[in-house]
Amino acid sequence: MPLNLPMFLTWIRIVLIPLVVGVYFLPDTVMSITTQNWVGAWIFIVAAITDAVDGYLARRWNQTSAFGAFLDPVADKLMVGAALIVLVDLGRIGPFIALIIIGREITISALREWMASIGARNSVAVNWLGKLKTIAQMVAIPMLLANETWNGLNFHLLGTLCIWIAAVLTVWSMCYYLMKAWPDIRDRS
Repeated sequence: MPLNLPMFLTWIRIVLIPLVVGVYFLPDTVMSITTQNWVGAWIFIVAAITDAVDGYLARRWNQTSAFGAFLDPVADKLMVGAALIVLVDLGRIGPFIALIIIGREITISALREWMASIGARNSVAVNWLGKLKTIAQMVAIPMLLANETWNGLNFHLLGTLCIWIAAVLTVWSMCYYLMKAWPDIRDRS
C-alpha cells in the first residue's frame, strides 16, 4: 500500500467517521446540542473536502493506485452512510431517504464490481449525474447535521430540500447506471 498525501487524506476521512458519529452521543454536560451540531457538521465538511482533494492530488501528482481506487469510494460510502444513520437517529431525515441513498450505493458498488469482473467496468464509470448526486449529498448532510439557523438561513429546511434532491438524483443515477449495464446483464444472464 503506497503512503502518499492522497492516500493519507483518504485515511483521515475514514478516521473522521467515528468522530462525526461520536459527537452526537456526548452528554449535554460535555457539549451542548448546538455545539454538537456545529462540530459534527464541520467534521463532515472537512471529511468532504478531503474527498474532493485526495482524488485530484492523486491524479495531478500521478500517485494513483489500485488500493487507493478501492479505498476512496469505500471511505465515501462509509462517511455518507454513517452520517445518514446519525440523521435518522436524530429524527432529521426519515429512514426512507437513508434507505434510498445507502441502497443505491450498495447496488451500484456491486454492479461495478460485477462489471469489472466481466471486463466491462467502463460502461458504469462515474459520470456527471453521479457527481451531481454526490454534490447534493455533500451539501445536504452538513446542513442537516448543523440543524441550526445562521444569518437567516434555516439549515434544516435547506438541508431537507437538498437531501430530497439528492434522493431523486440517487434514483436517477442508479437507473442510468443499470440501463448502461443492462446489455451486459442481459447477455450474461
